[in-house]
Amino acid sequence: MKTLCDKKFLAANTTAEDAAKKIKLIALDVDGVLTDGRIGYTGTPDEIKFFYVRDGSGITMLHRAGILVGIISGRVSKANQTRAAELKMDFLVEKCWNKAEALQQIATEKGVDVSECLFIGDDLIDGYALQVAGIGVAVGDASPEVLPAADLQTDAFGGHGAIRETAEWLLKLQDKWDMQLEHYHIPKQ
Repeated sequence: MKTLCDKKFLAANTTAEDAAKKIKLIALDVDGVLTDGRIGYTGTPDEIKFFYVRDGSGITMLHRAGILVGIISGRVSKANQTRAAELKMDFLVEKCWNKAEALQQIATEKGVDVSECLFIGDDLIDGYALQVAGIGVAVGDASPEVLPAADLQTDAFGGHGAIRETAEWLLKLQDKWDMQLEHYHIPKQ
């Protein structure tokens, strides 16, 4: 995870690491974040998307740590709905063109301040939500134009571990990583 811009944190007299300790809700884009951005068509109304298993595991760990996780997507997709249900997402917003407004509404509904939200995105439609969130994270292969809107960037690409990387970073900063290792009976290093 690398820092792209720390202006938001400096203005709040804090650091990205300290802001991370306060995160209670994570909102994810789907295409290009939960997936690598490719969509396959089967000749039916259904589409094919591939989700990275370790990203799903990261989401499960975030839930176990008490962090709300959900989706804000510009597209409507049965694959999105299936994956959200499978991972027991706390919210799913589809056909959303103003993700910043949706994030603010979800935060209000969940009783969380938007400064306690982290948004992960990859493309232009995600730019304003990246700015509004307490922490905006761009995936490793995000559109170059969206990077100035983000605070941090993952090393991993969308659909290839960017969510897991963010989850581990956050859980370690919140001192909740050891609890995950214990859950899987992994010895501490």
